[in-house]
Amino acid sequence: MSRGLISYDTDLELSHSSQLRYEIHQVIALKMEELPIKPSGIFMQQDFVTPEHEQKLIHIFENELEWPTRPGRLSLHYGYTFSYKTFGIDEETPFKPFPGWLVPLLPTTEGRPPDQVCLQQYAPGTGIPPHVDTHGPFDQLYSLSLGSPLFMQFSNKETGEKIEVDLLPRSMMQMSGDSRLHWTHGIKSRKTDTLPDGTVRLRQLRWSLTYRWLRKGAECECGNEKLCDTAQRRKGIEREYRWKQYEEDAKAPQS
Repeated sequence: MSRGLISYDTDLELSHSSQLRYEIHQVIALKMEELPIKPSGIFMQQDFVTPEHEQKLIHIFENELEWPTRPGRLSLHYGYTFSYKTFGIDEETPFKPFPGWLVPLLPTTEGRPPDQVCLQQYAPGTGIPPHVDTHGPFDQLYSLSLGSPLFMQFSNKETGEKIEVDLLPRSMMQMSGDSRLHWTHGIKSRKTDTLPDGTVRLRQLRWSLTYRWLRKGAECECGNEKLCDTAQRRKGIEREYRWKQYEEDAKAPQS
C-alpha cells in the first residue's frame, strides 16, 4: 500500500487566516510505502530530500537559527506553538509563519498545510519517553529525520509487543491508524544503536521536523481509554491524572 507525497518549491505569503496560501512553481510527486509490520499505519519515504539539500538545511540549523541554551533535546516551533503543558497548541502564542527553508519540506497529502511544525535537535544520547501525541487536538502525524540515524521504538502496552524502526537520514515517516492511536512511540536515551547484524552504530547530532494537523472538532473517536484524551475525558478521568500517568510512563525503564 502506498500514498502519494508531494515535495515542492514554493513562495509563501506570510499570512495565516483560515489556512496558508501557496504559489507553486514546481511539483515533484513522491511515494510513501506502508511498512509491512505491526503496528499498521507506518508509512515511509526514503530520500525525501537529497544529501545536498540535507546539508544546506543542517547549515541553516547550526548557523542561522537561535536555539535555547540548555542541555538535552532542543525545540523550535513554527505555525502554532506546541504546548508542553496541555500537549495541544499554545493558544496564547500567535501563529508564526513558516520560514522559506521549511516551505518545500511540507507534506501535502492531507490536502492542506500542517498547523504546527516542531524542529528538534537531538544531541547524542538524547531520547524521548514512550508516549502518544494527544489524540483530540491533533490528527495526522509526520516526521522528517535529518543528520544521524537512530531507532524509534513502538510499544503496545496491552500486549507487550515492541518493535524498532530505523529512522534513516532524509526519511519522511507518517504515523496513522494503529501506530498513531494505539501504540506508543519513543526513542531510547542511549549513545549507540545495535543493528540486526550486530554492528554497533554511534549516534551523532540529529534533527527532526514533526508536522501536526489540528483535528476538526478536537474530538477523537478511537475509544482507547488508555491512550486517548477524548475517551478518557468522556470516562471522567481528570486531566491531572492523565498528565500524572504520562509522567509515570516517561520515568519507566525503556527495555
